[in-house]
Amino acid sequence: MPGIADKAVRHWLVTGGSGGLGRRLVEHVLRQGDRVTATVRRAGALSDLIEEYGGRLSEEVLDLTRLDDVDAVIHRLIDADPVDVAVNNAGFAVVGAAEEMSVEQIRGQLDVMLMAPLLITRALLAPMREQGGGRIIQISSMGGQVAIPTHSSYHAAKWGLEGFTESVSQEVSGFDIHLTLVEPGGTRTGFKDNLTFASELGVYRGTAVDQVRRQLRDADANALSGDPDKIAAAVFQTTRQTDPPLRLTLGGDSYDAVHTALTGRLAALEDQRAVAESIGFDR
Repeated sequence: MPGIADKAVRHWLVTGGSGGLGRRLVEHVLRQGDRVTATVRRAGALSDLIEEYGGRLSEEVLDLTRLDDVDAVIHRLIDADPVDVAVNNAGFAVVGAAEEMSVEQIRGQLDVMLMAPLLITRALLAPMREQGGGRIIQISSMGGQVAIPTHSSYHAAKWGLEGFTESVSQEVSGFDIHLTLVEPGGTRTGFKDNLTFASELGVYRGTAVDQVRRQLRDADANALSGDPDKIAAAVFQTTRQTDPPLRLTLGGDSYDAVHTALTGRLAALEDQRAVAESIGFDR
């Protein structure tokens, strides 16, 4: 029996498949001959692709902020048609200082980008183990390794997803279940349409928060270097590898930002070596 990487036709589950990177990934997977179930928030969002690809694509209406629905729907889908490759892709960002965001805005980001992927991943583990393996792709971003002002809740979700995924990947490594964190940089996917700006507090005018907020409002999406079609192809390629990477950093901007962050973090750690070693019991 071929492994998941070599299986001729595989069944994918992609969340947030109606637009942006999710749709590009759905299209790429279909062109490669695999089957896809994509979750969308609005029925008919993928009708054009369903007409083109017929029974190889189905859509499932699902609001990822309704966690009880997430658990029920995912279990129903798995029972009906085992999943070989899952992509937790759905996401958005609320822009603002931490105290400017409402509880509902914070919870929405954490539910969609942390809790929903956590529940979906957990639901997939037993079936993938029983079928002899599987692939779970977590769409993180360079924001899972790097932090900027105005994105505290977004980073909380992405950094949490990174820690969860790294831990689970070790738990299931003996079952041919591989998890990969994809960390793209700026990508031309209409990202500004998925930005929500929190109500501004005057105290933040002229601060780093204000500067980043203005940059995002004035940003030219066409200036971003990431090609979503190439990202989709790179993600697909990892699922054909027998030993895929835990992290896949995509984009020169992402590589540079993550490299700078990790280098700075390591330098700070080295500076603290003496004090770190000083707090042990005297022998």
